[in-house]
Amino acid sequence: MSKVRITQIKSTIDRPENQKRTIKALGLGKINRAVEKENSDAIAGMIRKVSHLVKVEEI
Repeated sequence: MSKVRITQIKSTIDRPENQKRTIKALGLGKINRAVEKENSDAIAGMIRKVSHLVKVEEI
């Protein structure tokens, strides 16, 4: 599978609790923090849920 780099670009303040939990589950939590993950269906769904808070790059 391909890898993706996920970078948080917006804050989770004033966001619903499920979006905050999704950001934490991805390993993020602070603006400009980045993680690399395998691009699975589960990760793709999580990214879609918080797409307005993160930037995604193919590696």
